[in-house]
Amino acid sequence: MTGTLDGRTYREVRDSVIRAALEEPRAVLVDVTALSVPSESAWAAFTSARWHVSIWPAVPIVLVCAHQAGREAITRCGAARHLPVHMDVRAAAQSVDDGLGFRRRANCELTADRTSLPRSRELVGHWLTQWDRQAMIVTASTVATILVENAIVHTVSRPTLRLETMDRRLTVAVHDGSPQLPARRENADGSADAVSGLAIVAALCRAWGANPMPGGKAVWAVLVPENRL
Repeated sequence: MTGTLDGRTYREVRDSVIRAALEEPRAVLVDVTALSVPSESAWAAFTSARWHVSIWPAVPIVLVCAHQAGREAITRCGAARHLPVHMDVRAAAQSVDDGLGFRRRANCELTADRTSLPRSRELVGHWLTQWDRQAMIVTASTVATILVENAIVHTVSRPTLRLETMDRRLTVAVHDGSPQLPARRENADGSADAVSGLAIVAALCRAWGANPMPGGKAVWAVLVPENRL
C-alpha cells in the first residue's frame, strides 16, 4: 500500500484488506513500507479488518514493513498484538506456512431452484466422507440446506455452496448475488409455528454471520465437534 492512512482513508484501507481476505487466499500480506501514517492510532484499520474476518473466512492478515521505525510504531499502538509484522515478504510468507494447519476446501455452484436442496445435502455428505468427518454430516447438511434455501427464496441468483475444514473447525458458507444481508426473524407471538431458519442455524453452530462480497454476500456458519447431532 502507498499513500496516507488517516481518518479520510481509514475505511478504504480497512475494506480493501477485508475484500482481499474474502477471496479466501491462504493469507493476506500487506506491505505497508511506503504507507504514511501520521497518527499511530490509524493502524487500527488493519486490526479492524482482522476482526471482521477472524471467524470466517479466518484468513491470516500479516503486515510487512521494511523499516524499523514503522514496525516500532505498529508495536507501540498495539496492532502487533493482533497482526504479525515482518521486515520482508519472505519472512511473512514463512510465518504463514509455519502457522497454518491443514485446510481442506470444496465448493459447487448450485441451481436457483429447490433441486439444490437435496443436491447440497448430497455434496456435504460426499465431501465430509472424503475428509473422514462423517460425524458432522447431519449437522452440516442441516445448516447447508437452510442457507441454500434462504438464498433461493430471498435472492434471484444461483447460490454457491462452500465447505472448509481446518483442525477441529468446519465452516459451511453459501455465496449469493444479493447484497442484502440476512436477518434472523423473531416471532413476537411466541408461537412455534414459524421458526426462522437462521434461528436453527444459530442453535446448531458455534458462530454464524454474513460478509458483503463483490457482487453479493456470503452467509457462513462455523461448526465444531460439539455441534454434531
